[in-house]
Amino acid sequence: MSQTKAALRLRAKEARFLLSPSQLAEYSSSITERLLDLLDGFTTVMVYVAKPPEAETMGLIAALNRRGVRVVVPIIERETCSLRLSYLPDPSVLVPSTFNVPEPIGHELPARPGDVEAVVIPMLAFDAEGNRLGYGAGYYDRFLCRYPHPKKIGIAFSCQQAASIPADENDVKMDYIVTEKGIFRQNGRAG
Repeated sequence: MSQTKAALRLRAKEARFLLSPSQLAEYSSSITERLLDLLDGFTTVMVYVAKPPEAETMGLIAALNRRGVRVVVPIIERETCSLRLSYLPDPSVLVPSTFNVPEPIGHELPARPGDVEAVVIPMLAFDAEGNRLGYGAGYYDRFLCRYPHPKKIGIAFSCQQAASIPADENDVKMDYIVTEKGIFRQNGRAG
């Protein structure tokens, strides 16, 4: 199964690499609009901070902050293979950190995982059944196994969709998958 996952990761990275900067911006904007509708009514939302060429999340973070939503971002702890959480009222404090992911290092405002109502998660690949393929380190799967209560929302570009993602007992399904083309609910229906 790991060879299949490796091949799917490579295919998804190649598909995403073929998108032009204008497509990345346009598709990210569409994803943000769909997310803002989906997240309406939530008060505390965890959002990953994107690094190129992932679906951009800074517009989403800014819009949620303007709405008065408490935005939480993950900070990668390599030593423990876990995520610790920080509120992010001011994105200007972000600096490239572990894996070159922007994080509020030196400006952390600790957040409790139990307060998070929804989690916006990066995906390398996905299928219509809610299965997600990440980068392979398992940070989000471990976090979501420990704190299963938030709505799990994976985001990616439609070109990263696979016919089927192999999943094992450690892989956490998404409740929603959002692309520039629409929203997939876990039951596979597009919305």
